[in-house]
Amino acid sequence: MSGNPFYRLAPFIQEYIYNHQWTELRAVQVEACQVVFESDAHLLLAAGTASGKTEAAFLPVITLLHENPPSSIGALYIGPLKALINDQFVRLRDLLAEAHLPAWHWHGDVSQSHKNKMLKNPRGILQITPESLESMLINRSTDSLRLFADLRFIVIDEVHAFMGTDRGGQILCQLERLTRMIGHQPRRIGLSATLGDYAKAEKWLSSGTERAVITPIVQGGQQKIRLAVEHFYQDDEVEEEKEAANLYGPEGQREHRPEQQSDKVSKQGIPPFDQYIFEQSKNKKCLIFTNNREQAEYTVATLRQLAESKRMPDVYHVHHGSISAPLREAAEKAMKESPEPCVTAATITLELGIDLGYLERIIQLETPFSVSSFVQRLGRSGRRGTPSEMWFVCKEDQGANDLLPNRIPWSLLQAIAIIQLYLEERWIEPVSSKDYPFSLLYHQTMSTLAAMGELIPSALAQRVLTLSPFKNISSEDFRQLLLYLIEIDHIEQTEERGLLVGLTGEQVVRNFRFYSVFPDNEEFAVRDESKEVGSILSPPPQGERFALAGRTWEVTEIDLKRKTVYAKQVKGKVRTAWNGGGGSIHSKILQRMKRVLEEDITYAYLQPGAVKRLSEVRDLARETGVLKTNILPLGGNSYCLFPWLGTVACRTLERCLRYGGAEMFEIRNVGGLSPYFITFSTKSGSEIDLNSLLKRVIAGASDTEQLMQEDEAPQLEKYDEFIPPPLLRKAFRHDYLDLQEVKFALDFEKTGQIV
Repeated sequence: MSGNPFYRLAPFIQEYIYNHQWTELRAVQVEACQVVFESDAHLLLAAGTASGKTEAAFLPVITLLHENPPSSIGALYIGPLKALINDQFVRLRDLLAEAHLPAWHWHGDVSQSHKNKMLKNPRGILQITPESLESMLINRSTDSLRLFADLRFIVIDEVHAFMGTDRGGQILCQLERLTRMIGHQPRRIGLSATLGDYAKAEKWLSSGTERAVITPIVQGGQQKIRLAVEHFYQDDEVEEEKEAANLYGPEGQREHRPEQQSDKVSKQGIPPFDQYIFEQSKNKKCLIFTNNREQAEYTVATLRQLAESKRMPDVYHVHHGSISAPLREAAEKAMKESPEPCVTAATITLELGIDLGYLERIIQLETPFSVSSFVQRLGRSGRRGTPSEMWFVCKEDQGANDLLPNRIPWSLLQAIAIIQLYLEERWIEPVSSKDYPFSLLYHQTMSTLAAMGELIPSALAQRVLTLSPFKNISSEDFRQLLLYLIEIDHIEQTEERGLLVGLTGEQVVRNFRFYSVFPDNEEFAVRDESKEVGSILSPPPQGERFALAGRTWEVTEIDLKRKTVYAKQVKGKVRTAWNGGGGSIHSKILQRMKRVLEEDITYAYLQPGAVKRLSEVRDLARETGVLKTNILPLGGNSYCLFPWLGTVACRTLERCLRYGGAEMFEIRNVGGLSPYFITFSTKSGSEIDLNSLLKRVIAGASDTEQLMQEDEAPQLEKYDEFIPPPLLRKAFRHDYLDLQEVKFALDFEKTGQIV
């Protein structure tokens, strides 16, 4: 493109840029304009948070749609979260004000009247979640051509959040099904702030198409970052005593208790861990990330009580998937628009690209599971030219008399390893895809039948098996699945040998939860009089209490038929448990954790408690020899294995011991904490060479089939309960075990140690 791409943009966009006092287009926006205007390729934009990627995608797209208006929806934006779509909808609506191109958003929280307007006159840009798009393909299949006949662009935001997941596979299936309906291939634009392997992302983005992908190399200044890591002990007995005594009193006010109760509780009766979080977030625009909903709820309840005891204003919010839409939106609005301090504890729901404006600090409780998540969360702060700032706060149970593996501060080591991998190498985890996504195959098979009606088996196979996520699944696998679904009445075969959704299958497909492919639980709605607060999985009995939205509620009534809990707000603090919160950790993180123990470095970002704890555990590692050998005795005939391998490889190694080792060495009681350590015991009195044991156990496993029980068929994904057991076994062996990595990590020629 000759000259400044600014002058190629539509006049109303140029005016928008002037009115918003942009001094120039950013580098990523210049590069995007060149690719969109001058080529017919797909586009992958990989640039940091707040780099202007959304505008980079839409400025040229809107220009082309303005110059040649489409006769249907012209651009489809797919986002991972309702909150992100709501945020982008407002930004796009302002940009399109003078374009005579409407912007629409479509998900479960959008009013039906707004959706009806789009259906009546489908034009402009549609922003949608994968689940709502699935619903549209099923329930409005006859309208698809009218809605998308002239679709030209598909923008997929936060592609790293989709790659390697069933949800990402669902999107690829949807786009390929849509392409077949409209008869042409729209261009795709992928956006991400955290990609470790551009080639894999390009391959994913172009799946099922013949277009090339262009990924501009965006040169930009290095973002300054400010990091801190602190460590605290937590004594479970002290916590229990504090809760039982209710230091904050029956009405939430702190009561006097003897100071000698514990030296781990401050003079004000506040554990140092809680006090530290309160002080670091006080009087700031601060986002606190937790790894699960329970921790987010408990943290805000604690901070709110501390603020009340100090007569400080309540500026605290909670944001996660079980909070009602109005309360989530109130938290987002407060973080983005309020000039006053504001603190929100959140899970992954605020990790992705929603614009929260200027945040002064990010606090991470414990450590994220990946470098990718760390980078994404770090990028939430650091606007207006200020450094991105993130404070890790790690907590460890006090247990001086515990066994060796429990005396290692795994969370602290993992936090340091994640930080160092990013600072030293800018490394981010590569995404691996599944070879046998049978749960997704069930979903797309049933979705296709629900949308199309009766199909003969060959026609169904042609429509489903040719979708790119299923390239490794054979026709025999698909035949086995169909026969099983007929047997359990999810599919019915007619006298003419056609296939239809069966009566039992109808109950699954016609439930709104069918539109999602990720596991979810049917929760009870929680209402305070007429206002919805959120939802919980298992309500306590009437009169008992639970935590939600950072507050404590007492159950006044339970309507089982409507799955609704009526509650009133009360004082105090309790816990509520939710499912989930786990994650898979890459082997490179574990190997870097081992190096943290080996090094003699005091990292600049460590705070006093973390410095002291790291020094202690390094001394422990040297004294016990944990860095010299992988297996150490725990006393008697019990041992501990430190693999320094990631979640998948550690799972594989654990199964090598459980199944191969049981027969060869009478190994029993295999347990531990994956992926950090594995514990096991041997036959009492047996004398073994530990390194030889490990070497022989792994060498003896020639195939992952040996690492499963004869009748084992793990159900790990949402629709696995409808998959025949032989296929579940096949998927688990190939997608959840990695014998090759374990054998590669074991140095057979030298010491028999994992390296």
